[in-house]
Formats: sequence, structure tokens, C-alpha cells
Amino acid sequence: MKIVRKGSAAWSGGLKDGRGAITTESGALDAYPYGFASRFEGQKGSNPEELIGAAHAACFTMALSLILNEAGLTAENMETTAKVTLEKLDSGFAITAIALTLRGTVPGATAEQFQELAAKAKANCPVSKVLNADISLDAALED
Repeated sequence: MKIVRKGSAAWSGGLKDGRGAITTESGALDAYPYGFASRFEGQKGSNPEELIGAAHAACFTMALSLILNEAGLTAENMETTAKVTLEKLDSGFAITAIALTLRGTVPGATAEQFQELAAKAKANCPVSKVLNADISLDAALED
């Protein structure tokens, strides 16, 4: 099985004064604005780092759902945040770390089992595999 998904970006102008638009095949984003100010200055609009964070959080949480099911467990609720760090290095800008924070309610799971299964999901979700960054995980089982 091979699945191909598409996202695209358009750009016009220079780096600081230019404007871009991000579009996803599904239509979830349709010419959504991004640019220098939204990436580096906190202005309105999107940026590649938050999109990577959302994709990683979604992929990891979905992978964990599968792994929980394989262990005979079903999550009542799971919420994951992926904090993506962009740093200026001597070689230029790089994404150097992604910190996953997971809070979940999984009836029947022990804290130790939850940690083990979450670590397995972190290591094996397709987005984790493609990213070359230090990916940390803080997972907590809630009552």
C-alpha cells in the first residue's frame, strides 16, 4: 500500500516583505497566509514549524491509539502538543527539537504501561521517523 498526500505553498516577493500561502490537498488550508512576520515575529498567519508540530502531534496520537488497541486498551481522551524549536545555528536555521506533551485518560492502563506504549508510538509514528530532531516526550496518564 502506498499513499501520497499533497501540500503546497506559493510565495511572492522578498524574504521580509514577501507573502506566502499554504494549501492542503484536503482543503483544510486553502491559500492560508504565511510569511516572515508570522514565522519570526509572532504576527498572524501560519508557519512551517506549527504545521510540523500539528502533523507530528496528530501522527503520534493516532499511532498511540493503534498501539493501545493492540494492548487491549482504548483511550477515553488523549491530547498531544508538539513544541517545535527553530534555532539559528552557525550553519543557518534548523529545527533542533520537538517536545511532545501528552495527557491521556485510558481506562485500565497503568502509568508504567502508558509510558511504555507512548514511547513505542513516539519511536514508530511515520512523522517521528522522517524528522531529524531531538524528539522528547512527556506523557502522563490522568484519572
